[in-house]
Amino acid sequence: MQLLAGVGPFGSSPETVEYLVIAGGAGGGGWHSDYPRSGGGGGAGGYRNSVSAETTGGGGAAEASLSVTGGVALTVTVGGGGAAGAFRAVGTNGSNSVFSTITSTGGGGGGVYNGSTGLGGLTGGSAGGGPSGGGAGSYFGGTRTASPVQGFNGGNGDGNNGGGGGGGAGEAGNTDGQSQGGDGLSSSITGSSVTRGGGGGGGGNTTSPAGGLGGGGTGANRSSNVGTAGSVNTGGGGGGGGGGSASLYAGAAGGSGIVLIRYPDGFDDATVGAGLTSTLTVSGGYKIYSFTAGTGTVTF
Repeated sequence: MQLLAGVGPFGSSPETVEYLVIAGGAGGGGWHSDYPRSGGGGGAGGYRNSVSAETTGGGGAAEASLSVTGGVALTVTVGGGGAAGAFRAVGTNGSNSVFSTITSTGGGGGGVYNGSTGLGGLTGGSAGGGPSGGGAGSYFGGTRTASPVQGFNGGNGDGNNGGGGGGGAGEAGNTDGQSQGGDGLSSSITGSSVTRGGGGGGGGNTTSPAGGLGGGGTGANRSSNVGTAGSVNTGGGGGGGGGGSASLYAGAAGGSGIVLIRYPDGFDDATVGAGLTSTLTVSGGYKIYSFTAGTGTVTF
Protein backbone atom coordinates (compact mmCIF):
# COMPACT_ATOMS: atom_id res chain seq x y z
CA MET A 1 0.00 0.00 0.00
CA GLN A 2 1.08 3.60 -0.59
CA LEU A 3 1.09 5.62 2.65
CA LEU A 4 0.82 9.37 2.97
CA ALA A 5 3.60 11.60 4.24
CA GLY A 6 4.15 11.19 7.96
CA VAL A 7 2.25 7.90 8.13
CA GLY A 8 3.80 4.44 8.38
CA PRO A 9 3.79 1.39 10.62
CA PHE A 10 6.60 1.22 13.15
CA GLY A 11 9.48 -0.98 12.06
CA SER A 12 8.60 -0.93 8.37
CA SER A 13 10.07 0.00 4.99
CA PRO A 14 8.42 2.07 2.26
CA GLU A 15 7.08 0.34 -0.84
CA THR A 16 7.92 3.27 -3.12
CA VAL A 17 10.26 6.25 -2.93
CA GLU A 18 10.40 9.52 -4.85
CA TYR A 19 13.63 10.67 -6.43
CA LEU A 20 15.51 13.38 -8.28
CA VAL A 21 18.60 12.05 -10.07
CA ILE A 22 20.86 14.58 -11.80
CA ALA A 23 24.05 13.57 -13.62
CA GLY A 24 27.30 15.52 -13.78
CA GLY A 25 27.44 18.53 -16.09
CA ALA A 26 29.88 18.64 -19.00
CA GLY A 27 32.95 20.78 -19.49
CA GLY A 28 32.91 23.70 -21.89
CA GLY A 29 34.76 23.58 -25.19
CA GLY A 30 38.43 24.60 -25.17
CA TRP A 31 39.93 27.95 -25.98
CA HIS A 32 41.42 28.90 -29.31
CA SER A 33 44.29 31.24 -30.20
CA ASP A 34 42.21 33.30 -32.64
CA TYR A 35 39.09 35.37 -32.15
CA PRO A 36 36.18 34.68 -32.88
CA ARG A 37 36.78 30.94 -32.56
CA SER A 38 35.16 30.36 -29.19
CA GLY A 39 34.12 27.07 -27.58
CA GLY A 40 30.58 25.95 -26.86
CA GLY A 41 29.13 25.72 -23.36
CA GLY A 42 28.88 22.36 -21.62
CA GLY A 43 25.50 20.66 -21.42
CA ALA A 44 23.79 20.08 -18.09
CA GLY A 45 23.61 16.61 -16.61
CA GLY A 46 20.51 14.55 -17.30
CA TYR A 47 17.55 15.33 -15.03
CA ARG A 48 15.14 12.57 -13.98
CA ASN A 49 12.41 13.18 -11.46
CA SER A 50 9.40 11.42 -9.96
CA VAL A 51 7.88 14.15 -7.78
CA SER A 52 4.18 14.56 -8.53
CA ALA A 53 3.19 17.62 -10.59
CA GLU A 54 6.79 18.43 -11.51
CA THR A 55 8.36 17.92 -14.92
CA THR A 56 11.35 16.10 -16.29
CA GLY A 57 13.78 17.69 -18.71
CA GLY A 58 11.99 18.27 -21.98
CA GLY A 59 8.66 19.13 -20.39
CA GLY A 60 7.26 15.61 -20.00
CA ALA A 61 5.21 14.37 -17.05
CA ALA A 62 7.06 13.22 -13.96
CA GLU A 63 8.13 9.59 -13.98
CA ALA A 64 6.69 6.97 -11.66
CA SER A 65 8.06 6.61 -8.15
CA LEU A 66 10.49 3.72 -7.74
CA SER A 67 9.23 0.51 -6.14
CA VAL A 68 11.61 -0.81 -3.47
CA THR A 69 11.88 -3.96 -1.36
CA GLY A 70 12.86 -3.80 2.29
CA GLY A 71 16.30 -5.24 3.01
CA VAL A 72 17.49 -5.11 -0.62
CA ALA A 73 20.52 -2.88 -1.24
CA LEU A 74 20.20 -0.46 -4.15
CA THR A 75 23.11 1.21 -5.95
CA VAL A 76 23.60 4.97 -5.72
CA THR A 77 26.23 6.82 -7.77
CA VAL A 78 26.72 10.58 -7.89
CA GLY A 79 28.19 11.59 -11.24
CA GLY A 80 31.14 13.99 -11.41
CA GLY A 81 31.44 16.98 -13.71
CA GLY A 82 33.37 16.70 -16.95
CA ALA A 83 36.67 18.51 -17.50
CA ALA A 84 36.95 21.60 -19.67
CA GLY A 85 38.37 21.14 -23.14
CA ALA A 86 42.07 21.87 -23.48
CA PHE A 87 43.47 24.07 -26.28
CA ARG A 88 41.31 23.36 -29.37
CA ALA A 89 39.75 20.32 -27.67
CA VAL A 90 36.11 19.39 -27.07
CA GLY A 91 34.86 19.46 -23.46
CA THR A 92 34.50 16.16 -21.60
CA ASN A 93 31.06 14.71 -20.92
CA GLY A 94 29.83 14.56 -17.34
CA SER A 95 29.48 11.20 -15.59
CA ASN A 96 26.17 9.41 -15.10
CA SER A 97 24.28 9.44 -11.81
CA VAL A 98 22.43 6.28 -10.78
CA PHE A 99 19.74 5.29 -8.31
CA SER A 100 18.90 1.59 -8.73
CA THR A 101 17.31 1.29 -12.21
CA ILE A 102 17.23 5.06 -12.76
CA THR A 103 20.21 6.36 -14.73
CA SER A 104 20.67 10.01 -15.62
CA THR A 105 23.11 10.60 -18.47
CA GLY A 106 26.05 12.98 -18.10
CA GLY A 107 25.92 16.27 -19.96
CA GLY A 108 27.47 16.61 -23.43
CA GLY A 109 30.78 18.43 -23.85
CA GLY A 110 30.99 21.82 -25.52
CA GLY A 111 32.29 21.93 -29.11
CA VAL A 112 35.44 23.61 -30.39
CA TYR A 113 37.18 24.79 -33.55
CA ASN A 114 40.30 22.65 -33.73
CA GLY A 115 42.32 24.70 -36.20
CA SER A 116 40.89 23.29 -39.42
CA THR A 117 37.29 22.38 -38.76
CA GLY A 118 34.51 22.80 -36.24
CA LEU A 119 33.76 19.95 -33.83
CA GLY A 120 30.12 20.20 -32.77
CA GLY A 121 28.76 19.90 -29.24
CA LEU A 122 28.45 16.37 -27.89
CA THR A 123 25.32 14.37 -27.11
CA GLY A 124 24.37 14.08 -23.44
CA GLY A 125 21.53 14.30 -20.94
CA SER A 126 21.52 17.92 -22.08
CA ALA A 127 23.87 18.49 -24.99
CA GLY A 128 26.87 20.74 -25.50
CA GLY A 129 26.85 23.97 -27.49
CA GLY A 130 28.53 24.24 -30.87
CA PRO A 131 31.74 26.25 -31.45
CA SER A 132 32.21 29.56 -33.21
CA GLY A 133 34.56 30.08 -36.13
CA GLY A 134 34.97 30.39 -39.88
CA GLY A 135 35.76 27.81 -42.51
CA ALA A 136 34.39 24.37 -43.22
CA GLY A 137 32.96 22.12 -40.55
CA SER A 138 30.13 21.67 -38.12
CA TYR A 139 29.19 24.38 -35.63
CA PHE A 140 26.00 22.74 -34.47
CA GLY A 141 25.03 22.14 -30.89
CA GLY A 142 24.73 18.55 -29.76
CA THR A 143 21.54 16.52 -29.48
CA ARG A 144 19.97 15.60 -26.14
CA THR A 145 19.55 12.02 -24.96
CA ALA A 146 16.22 10.88 -26.39
CA SER A 147 15.16 7.86 -24.37
CA PRO A 148 14.13 8.93 -21.86
CA VAL A 149 14.30 12.67 -22.50
CA GLN A 150 16.37 14.26 -19.73
CA GLY A 151 17.13 17.76 -21.00
CA PHE A 152 17.59 19.89 -24.13
CA ASN A 153 19.84 20.39 -27.14
CA GLY A 154 22.90 22.64 -27.22
CA GLY A 155 22.76 25.92 -29.13
CA ASN A 156 24.52 26.42 -32.45
CA GLY A 157 27.70 28.46 -32.61
CA ASP A 158 27.85 31.73 -34.54
CA GLY A 159 30.78 32.83 -36.67
CA ASN A 160 30.79 36.36 -35.30
CA ASN A 161 29.08 36.25 -31.92
CA GLY A 162 30.49 33.28 -30.05
CA GLY A 163 29.97 29.63 -29.26
CA GLY A 164 26.57 28.14 -28.56
CA GLY A 165 25.19 27.81 -25.05
CA GLY A 166 24.94 24.35 -23.53
CA GLY A 167 21.50 22.80 -23.19
CA GLY A 168 19.77 22.91 -19.82
CA ALA A 169 17.21 20.68 -18.15
CA GLY A 170 14.47 23.22 -18.87
CA GLU A 171 15.39 24.77 -22.24
CA ALA A 172 17.85 24.60 -25.12
CA GLY A 173 21.05 26.59 -25.32
CA ASN A 174 20.72 30.06 -26.90
CA THR A 175 17.01 30.27 -25.95
CA ASP A 176 17.60 33.53 -24.05
CA GLY A 177 20.21 34.90 -26.45
CA GLN A 178 23.19 33.77 -28.51
CA SER A 179 25.76 31.91 -26.41
CA GLN A 180 23.63 31.79 -23.24
CA GLY A 181 23.19 28.45 -21.49
CA GLY A 182 19.74 26.91 -21.24
CA ASP A 183 17.95 27.25 -17.92
CA GLY A 184 17.44 24.31 -15.58
CA LEU A 185 14.33 23.10 -13.77
CA SER A 186 13.10 23.68 -10.23
CA SER A 187 12.19 20.90 -7.82
CA SER A 188 10.65 20.97 -4.35
CA ILE A 189 11.71 17.44 -3.38
CA THR A 190 13.65 18.86 -0.41
CA GLY A 191 10.71 21.02 0.68
CA SER A 192 11.76 24.31 -0.90
CA SER A 193 12.01 25.01 -4.62
CA VAL A 194 15.58 24.74 -5.95
CA THR A 195 16.63 25.15 -9.59
CA ARG A 196 19.31 22.81 -10.94
CA GLY A 197 20.57 21.62 -14.31
CA GLY A 198 21.57 24.86 -16.06
CA GLY A 199 23.66 24.72 -19.24
CA GLY A 200 27.02 26.47 -19.54
CA GLY A 201 27.38 29.72 -21.47
CA GLY A 202 29.38 29.57 -24.70
CA GLY A 203 32.58 31.53 -25.23
CA GLY A 204 31.74 35.14 -26.12
CA ASN A 205 33.02 38.31 -27.71
CA THR A 206 33.58 41.22 -25.32
CA THR A 207 31.22 39.91 -22.65
CA SER A 208 30.98 36.62 -20.77
CA PRO A 209 27.73 34.88 -21.79
CA ALA A 210 25.58 33.81 -18.87
CA GLY A 211 25.10 30.21 -17.86
CA GLY A 212 21.59 28.90 -17.47
CA LEU A 213 19.71 29.28 -14.21
CA GLY A 214 20.43 26.29 -12.02
CA GLY A 215 24.22 26.20 -11.84
CA GLY A 216 25.39 26.81 -15.40
CA GLY A 217 28.82 28.47 -15.61
CA THR A 218 29.52 31.65 -17.57
CA GLY A 219 31.50 31.53 -20.79
CA ALA A 220 34.93 33.07 -21.34
CA ASN A 221 35.46 36.06 -23.63
CA ARG A 222 38.33 37.56 -25.59
CA SER A 223 39.22 40.05 -22.87
CA SER A 224 41.22 37.71 -20.63
CA ASN A 225 38.24 36.37 -18.69
CA VAL A 226 38.14 32.61 -18.16
CA GLY A 227 34.90 30.68 -18.06
CA THR A 228 33.44 29.57 -14.75
CA ALA A 229 32.61 26.05 -13.66
CA GLY A 230 29.15 24.61 -13.24
CA SER A 231 27.99 24.72 -9.62
CA VAL A 232 28.60 21.71 -7.38
CA ASN A 233 25.65 19.28 -6.98
CA THR A 234 23.52 20.98 -9.64
CA GLY A 235 24.73 19.17 -12.76
CA GLY A 236 25.42 22.59 -14.30
CA GLY A 237 27.48 22.77 -17.49
CA GLY A 238 30.81 24.60 -17.58
CA GLY A 239 31.39 27.78 -19.56
CA GLY A 240 33.03 27.58 -23.00
CA GLY A 241 36.50 28.90 -23.82
CA GLY A 242 37.14 32.15 -25.69
CA GLY A 243 39.17 33.14 -28.72
CA GLY A 244 42.44 34.68 -27.58
CA SER A 245 46.19 34.24 -27.49
CA ALA A 246 46.59 32.51 -24.13
CA SER A 247 45.02 30.06 -21.75
CA LEU A 248 43.58 33.07 -19.92
CA TYR A 249 40.60 32.44 -22.19
CA ALA A 250 40.04 28.87 -21.05
CA GLY A 251 36.68 27.22 -20.55
CA ALA A 252 35.62 25.48 -17.36
CA ALA A 253 34.53 22.15 -15.90
CA GLY A 254 30.98 20.98 -15.33
CA GLY A 255 29.41 20.73 -11.89
CA SER A 256 28.85 17.44 -10.08
CA GLY A 257 25.41 15.86 -9.95
CA ILE A 258 23.20 14.86 -7.04
CA VAL A 259 20.79 12.08 -6.02
CA LEU A 260 17.83 13.01 -3.80
CA ILE A 261 15.39 10.48 -2.34
CA ARG A 262 12.37 10.94 -0.08
CA TYR A 263 9.61 8.88 1.52
CA PRO A 264 7.13 9.39 4.41
CA ASP A 265 8.83 9.82 7.75
CA GLY A 266 6.69 7.19 9.49
CA PHE A 267 8.92 4.53 7.95
CA ASP A 268 12.31 3.41 9.27
CA ASP A 269 15.56 5.17 8.43
CA ALA A 270 17.46 3.80 5.45
CA THR A 271 20.93 2.26 5.82
CA VAL A 272 23.58 4.02 3.75
CA GLY A 273 26.66 2.01 2.85
CA ALA A 274 30.29 3.10 2.77
CA GLY A 275 31.52 5.23 -0.10
CA LEU A 276 28.67 7.74 -0.19
CA THR A 277 28.52 11.26 1.20
CA SER A 278 24.96 11.81 2.40
CA THR A 279 22.75 13.75 4.75
CA LEU A 280 19.32 12.95 6.18
CA THR A 281 16.77 15.65 6.92
CA VAL A 282 13.18 15.30 8.09
CA SER A 283 10.85 17.97 6.76
CA GLY A 284 7.23 18.29 5.75
CA GLY A 285 6.42 14.71 6.77
CA TYR A 286 9.25 13.19 4.72
CA LYS A 287 12.66 11.65 5.29
CA ILE A 288 14.92 13.19 2.65
CA TYR A 289 18.30 11.70 1.75
CA SER A 290 20.74 13.90 -0.15
CA PHE A 291 23.64 12.03 -1.77
CA THR A 292 26.31 14.51 -2.86
CA ALA A 293 29.37 12.41 -3.76
CA GLY A 294 30.63 8.87 -4.22
CA THR A 295 29.15 5.50 -5.00
CA GLY A 296 27.66 2.89 -2.67
CA THR A 297 24.33 1.45 -1.63
CA VAL A 298 21.16 2.41 0.21
CA THR A 299 18.87 -0.13 1.87
CA PHE A 300 15.31 0.62 3.02
